[in-house]
Amino acid sequence: MPRPKGRRRICFRPDIVYFKPRGVPMSALEETVVDDDELEALRLVDAEGLGQVAAAGRMRISQPTLARVLASARKKVATAMVGGMAIRLGGADGHDKR
Repeated sequence: MPRPKGRRRICFRPDIVYFKPRGVPMSALEETVVDDDELEALRLVDAEGLGQVAAAGRMRISQPTLARVLASARKKVATAMVGGMAIRLGGADGHDKR
């Protein structure tokens, strides 16, 4: 049985939580969910340009954990874009919201 997730510091909550291909109704789309910690990792590394060590420190997780979270997030977004899927942001509850 895997270890439970530790508390991760999440400093960003998006106002918009869905992205979908234009012209396709939601009822016809598959959906992938980018969890809160994955979105935070993407934001810190890809949008803000922080290195993985600095981003891991901001999230209060180890760098190897950040690398796994980031790889998961990037794979989900790439798969959704290539496969024409909807992307829902958020979905993991119980994390530190500071």
